[in-house]
Amino acid sequence: MLIAVIGGKLQGVEAVYLAQKAGWKTLVIDRNPDAPATGLCDRFLEFEFSLEHPVPQDCPAVDLILPAVEDIDVLTAIKIWAEMKNIPLGFDLDAYRISSSKLKSNALFRKMNLPAPGPWPDCRFPVVVKPDQASGSRGVEVFNDAKALFSRFSNRQDLDNMVIQQYLEGPSYSIEIVGSPGKYQALQVTDLIMDKAYDCKRVIAPTQLLFHQIARFEEMALAIAEEIRLNGIMDVEVVLNNNDFKLLEIDARLPSQTPITVYGSTGINMVQMLGNLFLNKNSVDSEQKCERVAAVEHIRVSGADLEVCGEHIMTLDGPLTVQTDFFGANEAITSYAPGKKQWVATLIFTGSTHEDVTAKRQNCYEQIEEQIH
Repeated sequence: MLIAVIGGKLQGVEAVYLAQKAGWKTLVIDRNPDAPATGLCDRFLEFEFSLEHPVPQDCPAVDLILPAVEDIDVLTAIKIWAEMKNIPLGFDLDAYRISSSKLKSNALFRKMNLPAPGPWPDCRFPVVVKPDQASGSRGVEVFNDAKALFSRFSNRQDLDNMVIQQYLEGPSYSIEIVGSPGKYQALQVTDLIMDKAYDCKRVIAPTQLLFHQIARFEEMALAIAEEIRLNGIMDVEVVLNNNDFKLLEIDARLPSQTPITVYGSTGINMVQMLGNLFLNKNSVDSEQKCERVAAVEHIRVSGADLEVCGEHIMTLDGPLTVQTDFFGANEAITSYAPGKKQWVATLIFTGSTHEDVTAKRQNCYEQIEEQIH
């Protein structure tokens, strides 16, 4: 079984890591031969998709195409390739068109009467400003008053394609839904820890939420999947503010960070589920093997400095490899090599309790710091 993963950045790393855990071979297609996932895959093909050139040249026969990019023209070209060559495509372009726009997503939440942060100017400051089309923390800024907002956006027309909402304090959580209309599976809820730039730096599972809170979150996510008639995978993120969930965003594509965390905690492999969905007659059943505590986080080492950062750092240092028993971490996806002074790593920890994982993390930090000093 050979899967073509289109895009070698963070989502591509996630896809390749999990595909290989499923025992599948991977082909990464990207225009950048030094993209992070190129160090993990079995084969690499340098190619730039476009509407004029949707079929990659010299591409081997593949069993499934799994996009790991967010460019709508590239995604459209990939769909053309899949249809021309009759290759199963593990992606729902129609659902993605809705989820990739925060304006469209927020309109969907209003239509469904689902809770979300209040829109500006009908809300109080502080407010958060986000680009309509970007995902994650890209371009996210928080403003405490109108003076700061209009100092940053002196031309108010610049705000026309931005989402402006009340900024809500509180912990963030994520859940994935996999399936097709009438048959969806809600997966494990994960806790998200953000850095100062609102980028996720650590994911922990199982969640600290209470059972009735998990049920409520699942209910909202499943309702959204049914409403948009999702055929594939969708990630839903919320903030818990004053004991009430507020929907932050949805993304109808394979996310990064949370699938590896869920796999470490439960053994459930979201990439394998997508393969089952698109290759095995819409089957999405995936049996949970256990529920261990898992934590996934990102570090950057520069000289004698070690810093836990948001996941964006993982795109900064060339091809990555998977290493086991990495300074005490169960696994790492990293650019580290002996003697290298600057490197990055996604550290993966698992244990029977939160205390076990915390102790492993602390031991890992100590081993790394001893090595770099």
